[in-house]
Amino acid sequence: MTPRLFGTDGVRGLANGHLTAELALDLSVAAARVLADRGEFEGHRPLAVVGRDTRISGQFLESAVVAGLASAGVDVLLLGVLPTPGVAYLTGSLGADLGVMLSASHNAMPDNGIKFLARGGLKLDDAIEAEIERHLHEEWDRPTGGAVGRVSSHPTAVEEYAAHLDSTLRKPLTGLTVVLDCAEGAAYDAGPRALRQAGATVIPIHAQPDGLNINDGCGSTHLEPLRKAVLEQGADAGFALDGDADRCLAVDHDGEVVDGDQILAILALALAETGQLAKDTVVATVMSNLGFVHAMKAPASACARRRSGTVTSSRR
Repeated sequence: MTPRLFGTDGVRGLANGHLTAELALDLSVAAARVLADRGEFEGHRPLAVVGRDTRISGQFLESAVVAGLASAGVDVLLLGVLPTPGVAYLTGSLGADLGVMLSASHNAMPDNGIKFLARGGLKLDDAIEAEIERHLHEEWDRPTGGAVGRVSSHPTAVEEYAAHLDSTLRKPLTGLTVVLDCAEGAAYDAGPRALRQAGATVIPIHAQPDGLNINDGCGSTHLEPLRKAVLEQGADAGFALDGDADRCLAVDHDGEVVDGDQILAILALALAETGQLAKDTVVATVMSNLGFVHAMKAPASACARRRSGTVTSSRR
């Protein structure tokens, strides 16, 4: 049985080894054909957005993906270097039928990956990914003339995504000093920009990508540089992203690590205490530890009582 190309986060592998330009082109053609066959492009010219992280291999893979989509009759907007959540956001905000992100996330620089996003910026269903694999390398009726796709740039992608992030804040970050480790990756511009626009004093580190240094001793998998910078700068907090900025770890003002479960708990409790946690429910992955589960169950009734005025003590 042939192993699946798609994993939990798209297709990943050694760029120009397993993940070649030819494979990127064929996957893009197959994705366009499958979506067309499912009626996703009915009644309009299809549109895709394509973003990437800072890996040098992303340049040739981007060209291959664009060639495949345009040859299948899909118009393409190039977003340039942008975090994966930014590509998801713009897939929705621009009304695109398909989003494509080129990144291997926290993997080392030689790897890269292709992730397809459905309309609205959601991950493609597993069944659709399997269908894309089945259509690889098939003969097909290629569009010609004016039916081929048009390719253009979307130069305001970073600005739009940063503005979106800032729009989610309930209060400005004025007075806070934050160190942001950008992992020499996709958030090197959008991350500091969004925090500065929100009012924070930002100290970016590892924000000078050269195509080769992504995730190299920095970012969410190497927290020591962030801890050191927070202590040296006397910052209020520090945040470390990975190469495509869909992963985040933090440190507090003392340089103590705040991991993913702790971040999720902090956010959930803050929302619960103000009555803004939808259905008083937190969704986590199976990798979250049992302590997190117990911590979330224990304060649920207390939060509810506090909103009714029966709990007055402060939570630490």
